[in-house]
Amino acid sequence: MRTIRAIAELRQALAGPRREGRSIGLVPTMGAFHEGHLSLIRRARTECDVVVVSLFVNPAQFNEEADLAAYPRDERRDAELAERERVDYLFVPSAEEMYPAGFATTVSVGRVTEMFEGAHRGRSHFDGVTTVVTKLLNIASPHVAYFGGKDAQQAVVVQRLARDLDIPVRIEVCPTVREPDGLALSSRNVLLSPDERNRARALHRALRATASAVDAGERDAVAAKAAGVTELEAAGVRPDYFELVRAPTLEPVNRIDGDILALVAARVGAVRLIDNEPITLNTNHARSPSKSNHRASTTPRRS
Repeated sequence: MRTIRAIAELRQALAGPRREGRSIGLVPTMGAFHEGHLSLIRRARTECDVVVVSLFVNPAQFNEEADLAAYPRDERRDAELAERERVDYLFVPSAEEMYPAGFATTVSVGRVTEMFEGAHRGRSHFDGVTTVVTKLLNIASPHVAYFGGKDAQQAVVVQRLARDLDIPVRIEVCPTVREPDGLALSSRNVLLSPDERNRARALHRALRATASAVDAGERDAVAAKAAGVTELEAAGVRPDYFELVRAPTLEPVNRIDGDILALVAARVGAVRLIDNEPITLNTNHARSPSKSNHRASTTPRRS
């Protein structure tokens, strides 16, 4: 594995494989690898000839300096894990490399960024995401880019970005990876105290309770959500939002008459967590996002 910190160097490294017609996969990350990140890397390794993993804690998508400062970082460990997974190139740019002096461009996606995380964290959060993702796609020019299903709204936003700007890349959204007790893996989980870690399990229980209500025949969205909110309240967790929506529009539903997505965000102690679960009108309500709501259509591969 080769660690690269300069944009020009990565482009040069990928020029040869691209001329040879080899497929390139990109896994954008902010580091602090866990099994969820590794599952994306393994998927890329299975499907692509060349695997690039970016490791960049993007300051543009953080609203609070304290949150940016507290975000877990361990480049040495991440590099060891990436090498173990046979990553070809680990791209670790500095903030100055990605946002040089005079940088003045923002890529902004409308509508799907304006609710939920956008409403809570502000439009600038998703502007930061879409700008850095656009840069990474332009820098690496991958055939496929891999994202985790836990960040459901982000996945929808990135898919819209690629489609609207005609970026010739396939956006592959992979299933959420969970702990045995159901908690979605997140780099922020390490910041939870033992008590908070136990309370955080309520997010997934809430999603499952709502899915179970739908399986049992509930079609009123308010009533179905109430089952989930009860689980959160029992654990002393107050959600920033708990909503049932249609993907990929993320429009809330009043009546459940087709496949939907349950979204939840809550602060447990000082740590803010998000999760989601696809729900269908049959017993197989837990099928993975990559096989249902979030699967992007295939775009032509580069030659």
